Amino acid sequence: MVDVRVTRTARVPDPLRVQRYQKAPELGPRLLFFSGGSALNGMSRRLQHYTHNSIHLVTPFDSGGSSAKLREAFDMPAIGDLRSRLMALADDSILGHPEVYRLFTHRLPKDGEPAALRATLDELVSGRHPLTDDISNPMRRLICHQLGFFREAMPADFDLRGASIGNLILAGGYLNNHQQLDPIIFLFSKLVHVRGTVRAVVNKDYHLAVTLEDGRRVLGQHRITGKEVAPLTSPIAGIELSASRDRDEPITARLRKKNRRLIASAELICYPPGSFYSSLLANLLPEGVGRAIHANRCPKVFIPNSSPDPEQAGLGLEQQITVLLDTLRRDIGEACPAHELVNFVLLDRARGDYPGELSDAFLADLGITLIETRLIGESGTPHYDPDLLATALLSLV
Repeated sequence: MVDVRVTRTARVPDPLRVQRYQKAPELGPRLLFFSGGSALNGMSRRLQHYTHNSIHLVTPFDSGGSSAKLREAFDMPAIGDLRSRLMALADDSILGHPEVYRLFTHRLPKDGEPAALRATLDELVSGRHPLTDDISNPMRRLICHQLGFFREAMPADFDLRGASIGNLILAGGYLNNHQQLDPIIFLFSKLVHVRGTVRAVVNKDYHLAVTLEDGRRVLGQHRITGKEVAPLTSPIAGIELSASRDRDEPITARLRKKNRRLIASAELICYPPGSFYSSLLANLLPEGVGRAIHANRCPKVFIPNSSPDPEQAGLGLEQQITVLLDTLRRDIGEACPAHELVNFVLLDRARGDYPGELSDAFLADLGITLIETRLIGESGTPHYDPDLLATALLSLV
C-alpha cells in the first residue's frame, strides 16, 4: 500500500460538485467544525441536505442560561449547545420524528409558578403530557425513562422556569450513564435522526478563563461573551481552562482518542464564524487538538465573523489569524508552519463588516490563500447566508 497526496484546482462555488452531493447526501463529505453556540446552526440545517457525515466538536463550557442551572446542580459539562446543534442537524424530512423534535425543543414557561412547573414535568415523565403522548412506544418509554432520572435527582429548589426539555432529557441521560455524555448524545442522535456527528470536545466540568490586556482575570463564559453581562472593557489577551467558574484553578484538558480519530477522518476542517474566544478557540485548548489538526493534511479553512463580535475587541483580521495560529501552536510547537494549520481564509469583503486590513504580503508570508466569494445574502445585514457558506465549503473538499 502506498500513501500519496493528490491536489486539485478548486472552483468556488462549484455547482456541479454541490449538485452531486445534494443527490446523495448520505455519501457526502466529512466536514469538521470546531464550534459552539448558535452561530453555525443555520448553516448546519442546510448542510444536512448536502452531507449526512459532517462532524461538530462543540464546547461544553457554557456557564450561563439554563445550562448554568444544570451545571450548578450536578457539576456537569454544559449541554445546551450540544442539544442545539443536534436539533439543527435533525432530519427535517417526512421520514424524521417531528413529535420528538417538538418535545426536545420545548421550553417550560419563563413566568411559571414552581408548583405548576413541577406538575408539568411530572406529566412529561409519566408520558401523560400531550408532548410525550404524541410519541409512540418504545420511544416514548425510553425518553420518559431518561427524563425520570433527572426528576429523581433534581434538587428541591431547582429553578425550572424557561428550562429546555431537551436539556433535561440530556441531563437525565448523563446521570443515568455514569456522568458520561457520549451515550446519551448517541441515543439522542438516533431518536431525531441526526444527520452528522455531534460530540463535546471534552467530557469534563471545566470553565473558561480569560486574561485581559489590563491584567484582570475573568472566569466563566457568561462573563466573556458580552451577551448576558456588559461587554468586557479591555481586550482579551489570552484564554485558558479553569476547574471552577468561581475560583481561578487552571487546568489542562486532553483530547480523547475518539475525538482524535474524528479529526483524523475529516476531509475538510473549518474554523467557523461564532464567538471567537468562547466558541472557536475554546475548542482548540485541549492538549492534542493542535497535533491532530496538523496530522490531517486535508484543507483547513478559517471563516472570520462578518460582523462585530464583542469578544474580538481590538482584533483585526490579521490579528485574528495570528491568535488562531498561536492557540494551535501551543500544542504543536512554535516552529509549525502556518499553512499546515490554516490553508484558506474565506471572505466576502464586498458585503461583510470585517475589522482591519488583510494584506497580500501578510498571507503570502504565512503561505495562506485568500478566497473572496459571495457568502452574504440580500438581507441588507452582513450575516453569512447558510446556503452560500455551505456550498463554498463543499466546493473545497
